[in-house]
Amino acid sequence: MKNNLLTERLVYNGSDATDTHIHATGYESGRFRETVCDTFAQLSGWMDKNEKLLLRVHGFRNTGSIREICEYFGIDFLTIQDILNIEHPAKIEEHDSYNLVVTNLFGNNGAAPLRLIQGSNFVLSFTEGESPFFNDVAKGIKENTLKIRERTSDYLFSVMINEVVSNYMTYAMAIGDALDDLQEQLIAAADNRSSGAELQKLRMRHSQLKRTVIPLKDQYTRLLRSDTALIRKNNRPFFNDVNDHLFNAAQLIEECRDTISSLTDLYISNNNLRMNDIMKRLTIVSTIFIPLTFLVGVWGMNFSNMPETKWEYGYFAAWGIIVAVGALSYLFFKSKKWK
Repeated sequence: MKNNLLTERLVYNGSDATDTHIHATGYESGRFRETVCDTFAQLSGWMDKNEKLLLRVHGFRNTGSIREICEYFGIDFLTIQDILNIEHPAKIEEHDSYNLVVTNLFGNNGAAPLRLIQGSNFVLSFTEGESPFFNDVAKGIKENTLKIRERTSDYLFSVMINEVVSNYMTYAMAIGDALDDLQEQLIAAADNRSSGAELQKLRMRHSQLKRTVIPLKDQYTRLLRSDTALIRKNNRPFFNDVNDHLFNAAQLIEECRDTISSLTDLYISNNNLRMNDIMKRLTIVSTIFIPLTFLVGVWGMNFSNMPETKWEYGYFAAWGIIVAVGALSYLFFKSKKWK
């Protein structure tokens, strides 16, 4: 990894081709506005310092635009680097003038980077591609759900974090349901090859989710115990509620971990049983043919003075003995339920 303290150049290390653009929502008690623009310069004349602001920035491709947005709101250079680094581990940081959450969203295509920044009168969200994830939040502001427009930015911040945690819980429950289905397949001794591939895929999805949720769970207490003025006392109960949901998400992840461990043991056990069954069948076949090979070997010895070499029915008698011995061996193993 390149030393990020030796360069002033911002680099986006992802591959999404979405052009950077902004969905802006301005609001106050009796007022709501929204707009979409391609550059921050187009937005500068639209913003009103007396309003609270939600900016949803989509696409990391234009790093210059990301930098312009962040510098306007006083976001430092290292934080901008964290925004553009899609491989950055999940974390929560407190700064003098803003709070930062580095995390991921989860869906059918796996993990997608998400960054949230909360200041005194604004909340910024950064997603790698075009994402409708916070559309419900914007709709809630428009409809003034639970008087959200009368509340401060930290309340909006808690609502958005709660929305993210709900995404974690939904994804964890989806993994749990898939594991339950897989468990039924393994108990029914279905095709282990497809079951093994599915188990590995679910294990990777679980690992991605765990690497995101557990660090956030451990670091979220910083916000709860912080004495920062960015989180007001009257809104702390909402952050406590989010903490409960985050704890529940972590519990679901641990339950999935236990289930994956159990299913891995079951998968290995099924494979061993299948291998044992194959070896048993091969052993039975070999055991049946051992006496037949012995008989053929005796009759095939090249000695002139051997019984029945001149017998007219010797060939048919030999076949009769071979078939009889093979049949008796088969019936013996079948009676012992070895097949």
